[in-house]
Amino acid sequence: MNTETLKTVVFVMDVIGWILTSIGIWMILSKCRKKKWPALVPGVRYYALSRIPSRETDGILVMVFEAIRYGVDLIDEFMKVSKEASFFLSVAIIIAALLSLVYKLRIVAGLARVFEMKGRWILFWGLNSAITALIWGFGRKYKPVTMYRLADEEAVLAGTAPSNAMSAVDPDKSGKGLVIRLKERTVRSNHKKRWLLKDINLTIPNGSLVLLLGGSGAGKTTLVNAVIGYEKAKADIYLNGVNIYDHYDEMKYKIGFVPQQDLLRYNDTVISTLNDAAKMRLPKTMTRAQRKERVNQVMDVLGLTAGKAGLVSKKSGGMKKRISIGMELISDPDLFVLDEPDSGLDGVIARELFEKLRDVADSGKIVMVITHTPDRVADMFDKVIVLARDSGRCGRLAFYGSPQEARSFFEKDTMEEVVMRINSKDQGGEDRADEYIEKFAKLTAERGAQNG
Repeated sequence: MNTETLKTVVFVMDVIGWILTSIGIWMILSKCRKKKWPALVPGVRYYALSRIPSRETDGILVMVFEAIRYGVDLIDEFMKVSKEASFFLSVAIIIAALLSLVYKLRIVAGLARVFEMKGRWILFWGLNSAITALIWGFGRKYKPVTMYRLADEEAVLAGTAPSNAMSAVDPDKSGKGLVIRLKERTVRSNHKKRWLLKDINLTIPNGSLVLLLGGSGAGKTTLVNAVIGYEKAKADIYLNGVNIYDHYDEMKYKIGFVPQQDLLRYNDTVISTLNDAAKMRLPKTMTRAQRKERVNQVMDVLGLTAGKAGLVSKKSGGMKKRISIGMELISDPDLFVLDEPDSGLDGVIARELFEKLRDVADSGKIVMVITHTPDRVADMFDKVIVLARDSGRCGRLAFYGSPQEARSFFEKDTMEEVVMRINSKDQGGEDRADEYIEKFAKLTAERGAQNG
């Protein structure tokens, strides 16, 4: 094989390696919800990877040494230099390549932590980055368990991280409850970026019945969809220490959602409806007896046992809503979200329904409810989240705490009056959303400083 043929073979192998590495890194960046195009640019691809474990300095150094290596190589290839100069250029290329490799492996070590993989994978990457990147990128079992900001772990746990910081760890040391760290939820409208939600940061303990409050357009449904993973935001959402977005295939069974509109087959009996839900939502490994036991438990909790043989169509509005709740409760979710479950129900029936939801929360679940008539059951809630639309028409957090604290914070006696405080004037409100958003942000900062 002559020199020219050997150079051609080496060139082809380099191109194949570049393509395979690009594909693998593209998939890794996709898994980590990062921009994917940098995977196509040598050097820059490692800076993109370095941002996942917060090793940006290493990424910058890789780009510098890669630029030196390619630059010197071009000089040696296309400029007429003496043999002595060519030798020194070759040495420079080797040194730059070795230093680049060192910092690449430092980045890979950080990635291994994010993916919770063993140290031997760092060696594999050093020996063949293309194959290793493909395995990481396409292997379903290789997932970024901890995301984005491993370097911020101590600050987050200490409560000293900035309010808009995206955390790589569960800020709640216990790992229990629902932790929402939402930086933004945006859409594109007429080729422009529009913010729907921004800077929603809160932690909800298990066993809580939570009221989600806010006027029209404040972002209540948008927040719910982001939390349950239906419409993902730029956020970290943890349920009992597990990132919902990163593990959505498993976590979706831990979340129950009851929409405002009932999705029931009216010609079925109550027991048939819940049995069908059990077949669809419970693991296939469960026996028939275990499914039957779970259905009976749900019916007992929701007060459906006595009329289980009756047709759904013959049930009252309140009973139909209980059946809808039962269909979701079958899978024993840790997080239960309901959109206006009391819509169309009178006060007595609505209170009975919320008493059942209170029982569900008391069993250790988190129950989050949107309702436009909160005051008739306000005493049942542990927490209230108040969203308000700021002057930029973006949903922001105006308050999070107990109902009593909310009334004191807004200096109002009822939840309906709280909403009127922050609603715009064209909605019949006082148009003071910006004031209370800023007031709550200051209160949160003061609490953080005291705890720190």
